[in-house]
Amino acid sequence: MNRLCSMTTRVEDYLYARRQLGFKLKSQGTQLLAFARFAENGCHQGPITLELALRCARNSDSAKPITAAKRIEVLRPFIRYLQQFEPAIEVPPHKLLGSTHRRPAPHIYSHEEIEALLAAAGHLRPSGGLRPATYETLFGLIAATGMRISEALRLERVDVLLEHGVLIVRQSKYRKSRLVPLHATTTAALQRYAQLRDQFLPLPTDSNFFLSPWGRALKIWNAEDTFCILRRQLGWIARGDYPAPRIHDLRHTFITNCLVRWYQHQINVDNAIASLSTYVGHVRVTDTYWYVSTVPELMALVSQRFERYAREISND
Repeated sequence: MNRLCSMTTRVEDYLYARRQLGFKLKSQGTQLLAFARFAENGCHQGPITLELALRCARNSDSAKPITAAKRIEVLRPFIRYLQQFEPAIEVPPHKLLGSTHRRPAPHIYSHEEIEALLAAAGHLRPSGGLRPATYETLFGLIAATGMRISEALRLERVDVLLEHGVLIVRQSKYRKSRLVPLHATTTAALQRYAQLRDQFLPLPTDSNFFLSPWGRALKIWNAEDTFCILRRQLGWIARGDYPAPRIHDLRHTFITNCLVRWYQHQINVDNAIASLSTYVGHVRVTDTYWYVSTVPELMALVSQRFERYAREISND
């Protein structure tokens, strides 16, 4: 590569090479092109320096340190790629500006909030129609199993084995599939919905389990819009880091409540958590442990358990 090429040309060459290998690099490509414009607008000459990378990473309206950290981590692979052609380039060290991964605290629903949500969904219009039954059952299923909304909407009829009380989640996040055993009450709710759905739609267009009143697969944006209507109607105020409670917080609530019950009943969480991680489709068990350090209720229970353990040790 000619080092006299413009920074934009270097970025475009890098993106072309990576995309030929199958990497999409959509957001990363946008950020790298922004870096190229930043360097060119500043009339930067010569190899990329650490000072240039840091100035670009920090050139943001956001005051959050994680924003700059994420920007510098996007630049690192590109700068390492250029280093093979320009050895004088300075590659930023890994995590130079700190961690790039921070999960905002979720809204953990109370039992009363979940009941109010399902009741409100059941009173959607048209009264007695398929739409209220669909959303009441959909939100209830997520609350009862911790499934992702995308997983629930992709369920097909053949995936819902009501006679066995099991769901088959196929090719979910990271293309993983799993079985989801159901509580008897959840199975009964799904059976009621399936009977009503088949009465309204004896010849549906799609084979999905959850259907719109027109026989089509229910779309995620329809579910999100309906949830927003119900959320405003219920007047909820967010208790997490997000601006408002979300459908996905039903999943967080399921996982949190399961861990809370285990701690309250003195169950060995370290032994049981692997099964929960598998049940909800986490790739790593550390993803499930994350709740222990984020949800205040769990932090309190963990602290209490550790305090008892410390007292026992000191007494010995």
